[in-house]
Amino acid sequence: MRRLSLMFCAVLVFLLAVSSAAFSAEKAPAAIVEFAQNELMRWGENPIIVKAVKDQNAQGMTLEDIQALDERWVKTPGIADFMKPYLENECAQELQKLQSSAPYFAEIFVTDNQGGLVAATGKTSDYWQGDEAKFTECFRGEEGVLYISDVEFDESTQTYSVQISVPVREEGKVIGVIVVGIDVDAFLGE
Repeated sequence: MRRLSLMFCAVLVFLLAVSSAAFSAEKAPAAIVEFAQNELMRWGENPIIVKAVKDQNAQGMTLEDIQALDERWVKTPGIADFMKPYLENECAQELQKLQSSAPYFAEIFVTDNQGGLVAATGKTSDYWQGDEAKFTECFRGEEGVLYISDVEFDESTQTYSVQISVPVREEGKVIGVIVVGIDVDAFLGE
């Protein structure tokens, strides 16, 4: 009997893993892909965003500095004083305006050329995005490319979201990334 119970549990765990993997591999809906290509790509040329990224890149932070700040960011509950500049600067205010323009924008943030946070509409789960596909895929090549994730559950926004990464460019060269989290259900009107 015990063997049968263990076998049942193993099958149940397998089925849950397979169904979870199947959902997490769901591609972004075509309407979101089209929206990203036709609308969101323009955001990478927004002068306020470009200036903020340029200014942060000019600070010359080392990767070690960025990772130390990331560790502090992740370990700090709530919003500490050292986080506020990223949530209140001119670029963050611009992102908040963009976010308030539609109910399906779950979050928006901007990174520099190393994946360090420049500005955000709310506290992100971490400061450094440089090791994540939303940064690395978008930052490929000199000009950068549009990156659209699969549909996934986003812990920070508590929504099923697609993350769209748009290259921030100066003179045709990628200098940073804008990441836009889109609540799929809200976008599709469900």
